[in-house]
Amino acid sequence: MVPTNEKRKRMFDEMGPATRIYLVRHGEVANAHEKRYNGFNDVDITEEGVKQMRSVAERLNGASIKAVYCSDLIRASRGAEIINNGRGLPIIKKTELRERNIGVWENLTIEEIMKGYKDEWDRFLNDVVDFKPDGGESMKEVDGRVNKELARIVKDHKGEEILMVAHGGVNRTVLCRALGLDLKYLFRIEQRYGALNIIDYYDDIAIVNLMNG
Repeated sequence: MVPTNEKRKRMFDEMGPATRIYLVRHGEVANAHEKRYNGFNDVDITEEGVKQMRSVAERLNGASIKAVYCSDLIRASRGAEIINNGRGLPIIKKTELRERNIGVWENLTIEEIMKGYKDEWDRFLNDVVDFKPDGGESMKEVDGRVNKELARIVKDHKGEEILMVAHGGVNRTVLCRALGLDLKYLFRIEQRYGALNIIDYYDDIAIVNLMNG
């Protein structure tokens, strides 16, 4: 039986205050039209990417954000600066929130990877969780470092609203955890440039209020 709105309200009241995370993917990157994997590649955002970040900033205009976290890569940190403009909050940059390190696949297109690393590409398609290119990370490793840092952020800001600007792969691992999904399903979750996700964290549960907005 689906609980009534009143029962749901009582249930959440009993769970105590939520820690709300505004989880944002950075804006469009400079080489987006080439569809290259950037990973740790420190590429900037385009003017369209700036507009996307300003749109998120406008949408969050009434939010009571108490802290701003982001990946230390420029495409995420610049997005955080744009959204934070006028708030005057310190921006806390974290290497743990970086996109996946994809090693020798860095800065290649899918077509180039399929042609130059056919066997490895097939292995990746058959095991998206544990496979890692030479010199890179698996998605399981990304999930571990990202969500360990997120747990610390949530603990340090209990009951507050937090902005976090990161990357497509990073955000997907966070959403998989919040939704209780096996990590093998992460690529079924879309994260467009400038996507906004809103997640409320309670002591024992996470509630996804918005995804890929």
